Amino acid sequence: MSIGKAQLLQPIEMGAWNLRNRIVMAPMTRCFADRETGVVGLDVVEYYRTRAADGVGLIISEGITISPRAKGTIGLPGLYTEDQIKGWSKVTDAVHQAGGTIIAQLWHVGRLTHHEIAGGLPPQAPSAIQANGHVHRIGKPYDIPEEMSAADIEEVIQQYASAAHNASSAGFDGVEIHGAHGYLIDQFNSELSNHRQDQYGGDLRQRLTFMKEVTKAVIAEIGADRTIMRFSAFKDDARDYMWEDPDAAVRTFVEAFKESGLTMIHPSTMDYSQVVADGLTLHEIVRTYWDGSIIGVGNLNPELAEQAIHTGTIDAAAFGRPFLANPDLVSRVSQEKEFITFDASKHFDVLV
Repeated sequence: MSIGKAQLLQPIEMGAWNLRNRIVMAPMTRCFADRETGVVGLDVVEYYRTRAADGVGLIISEGITISPRAKGTIGLPGLYTEDQIKGWSKVTDAVHQAGGTIIAQLWHVGRLTHHEIAGGLPPQAPSAIQANGHVHRIGKPYDIPEEMSAADIEEVIQQYASAAHNASSAGFDGVEIHGAHGYLIDQFNSELSNHRQDQYGGDLRQRLTFMKEVTKAVIAEIGADRTIMRFSAFKDDARDYMWEDPDAAVRTFVEAFKESGLTMIHPSTMDYSQVVADGLTLHEIVRTYWDGSIIGVGNLNPELAEQAIHTGTIDAAAFGRPFLANPDLVSRVSQEKEFITFDASKHFDVLV
């Protein structure tokens, strides 16, 4: 067994969690909740239980919406009603009985939705700028969003905090705040979607204000040792986008993370090996400025993950689609077996 694999499979203390290994199940939207109530059923319980029973170190749940207006398509689960909390409690109980650790990814899609999905109301966004593309599963163009007022912003920040509280009540071991991929938090972060003239707009440092306020509210509810932030340059509605100066952007993000009290982050990219500036990958740039925990992701395989952990670039490695085709992924890594190739025709409705 190589040094890298030994590290990939060894236990690690991250935040409040003593994880069995450094393998993370990445968040993957499945759209399997009840379409009307957003409550998850026994199929979701078994989905997560199986991966936990195989020994994965950390499970990050599919994106869980924090309010009715946060939904981006049909079949998404929520964490804002008692029935939703009860449904997730069955999932977390099963994962814990299998010896696993699971956190909830808190999600608000912002402008990437349609009024038919968001309770008859227009999408919420930092500015009234329509996104390119169509709503997943219903195929309609994204609606022109409603620019959020100061009161709207305060309400949504409280919804994030309430969802974190509800996650704890449901038995989750913590949360990941979804601040990536062009969804609401990232819409505030980006010049493409944020043209505000108040304290939530301006240069990048100022645009990160909303993200910082959400983070502080969540940390106040459940603690920094149970909170992860996911962030990215790429966006679901602008896949070719990149910061003009990636090094400066990452440095600004990291400063905001430190100001917010974060200790764990999840930089997200479609390709972990992609060089973005000065011969460095996104995760390598992040490590230059961040000495806290980093979860790596982006079409990783065990060998690449081992190397990244061995060099200290990341502390844990997240695998997405391979976990759909390989519920026994950890066993396959341990036994040095090949992964079954992901087949989209069998594993549908997967978003990141």
